[in-house]
Amino acid sequence: MSTHPSPRVRLTAAAAVTTALALALTACGGGGAGGSEKAKSGGGKVTVTDATGTEVEVPARPAKVVALSEMDLDSALALGVKPIGLTAGRGQKGAPEYLAGRAGGIPVVGAVTGPDIEKVLRAKPDVILAGQLADQKVLQQLKAIAPTVVTIGQDKDWKKALDLTGRALGRQNEAKTFVAGYDAKVAELKKKLGSHAGTTVSVARYSAKGTAVMQQGVFISDVLKDLGFKRPGIQNERGQGHSTPISDEDIKQIDGDWLFIGTLAAKGKDADLFAELKNKPAYRQLGAVRDGHATEIDGSRWTSLGGGLAAMSVLEDIDKAMTT
Repeated sequence: MSTHPSPRVRLTAAAAVTTALALALTACGGGGAGGSEKAKSGGGKVTVTDATGTEVEVPARPAKVVALSEMDLDSALALGVKPIGLTAGRGQKGAPEYLAGRAGGIPVVGAVTGPDIEKVLRAKPDVILAGQLADQKVLQQLKAIAPTVVTIGQDKDWKKALDLTGRALGRQNEAKTFVAGYDAKVAELKKKLGSHAGTTVSVARYSAKGTAVMQQGVFISDVLKDLGFKRPGIQNERGQGHSTPISDEDIKQIDGDWLFIGTLAAKGKDADLFAELKNKPAYRQLGAVRDGHATEIDGSRWTSLGGGLAAMSVLEDIDKAMTT
C-alpha cells in the first residue's frame, strides 16, 4: 500500500474561477502564505515553518480548520480544536472509528486519495492542515483558498506533527502538555509490564487483500519502540509502504510473544473475512494464539496514520491485554 497516493482532485468551473481569483488576491498580498510585509506586521498573524521547510503565515489562533489527513484530525482534536472539514480515514466513509465520537458532524472534504478542492473551498477555512500531501499542483490550489501547512514529515513522527500543528493552531502549550502526559503514561506502563517488558510484539492488519504487517517508519512502531518492545522478523525493518502484505502460506511471519491484529472497520467485508481467518488452522497454530496472547484491535487506531489520541488509546489496549 503506497504512502503517497496520487490525489484525486475535483475542481468545477465555478471553483476554478474562485480559485483563480484567490490566487490573484494572494499575489497582491491578500494574507496568503506568501503575503506582503504589511500583512506580516499586522496583528493576529504568526509565521510557522512547516514539515517541508516552507514558511507559512497563519492566523494566531484560527477558528476554522480543515484537516486533510487522519493524523491532522487526531492532532486537532487532541488540542481541543474541532475541524470544519476532514478527510475520510483508510477504509472509512468518514472519520476513523476511534475518532467518530469526537468528530461527529464534521463534513468530509476528501479521501485518502486526496482532497476535494471544491468542498474545501466551500468550507472557507482559516487554515488547512495538509498532512503529508506532496502534490505541488494540489498544494497550490489549497494555498489559494487558505494558508496551508504540511504537518507530517518523512519520518511520520506523530509527536513532531502534533508540535507543528500546535504552532499552526496557536496551541503550543496544549501540544507540550499532551506529549508530557503521553510520556508519563508510557513510563507508568513500562513499570506495570513487569516480566512482559522487552518481549516481542507483532502488529498485523487483515483486509480483503489478506494479511499485512506493520514495519518500521509507521505510527504504531514508534509507540512500541517507546515502550521498549522487540519486533519479530521483517517488522524490525523499514517498509516500502504503510504496511507489508504477507501471504496465507507465510502467516507465521505475524507471530510473536504477543500479537495485536484487526481490521480497519469493526463491521463489513473485512471484518467478516477476519472472522474466517481466526478459524483457519495456520492462524490457530501461531504461538501467540496458542498462548492466549492474541488480541483483536481497532485497526483504525493501531494500523493507520495515527496521532496522539490513537497513541494514548494504544497504551490503554496494551495495558489491558498485557497487565491484567
